[in-house]
Amino acid sequence: MSFLQQTSESFVSDDMSWLASRHGIMEARSVTLDTSTFTAGTHYPNGMFLAGIALTYNGTSKMYEPWATTKSLAGFLFAGVPAPASNLVDVAAAMLDHCKVVAAKLPFAVDATGQGTAAGRILFY
Repeated sequence: MSFLQQTSESFVSDDMSWLASRHGIMEARSVTLDTSTFTAGTHYPNGMFLAGIALTYNGTSKMYEPWATTKSLAGFLFAGVPAPASNLVDVAAAMLDHCKVVAAKLPFAVDATGQGTAAGRILFY
């Protein structure tokens, strides 16, 4: 006797409302995320790194991690990326480093100091 196995899939859609225009989206840069620096449930609540996460470059690891107030803002995660099963596996992603954003719609706030470190590359509305 054989039984059919039922499976299900779920999908998460990106909230792209933080983008103020299409400016810069065709020039997204390929970057590597240091997943060990992101927090489960915060940065990837549904198994996906959230589009619009502010990123900073770590010169030691040569990878990108969540922006912190003491760092320079490198750019924003352009689109959601599936989180790996282990945070020891780094993932490739697309980052916008020249764009226009709606600051109030970012998944995590970027203060005036952080915005200032991206002056001339990223416009905040």
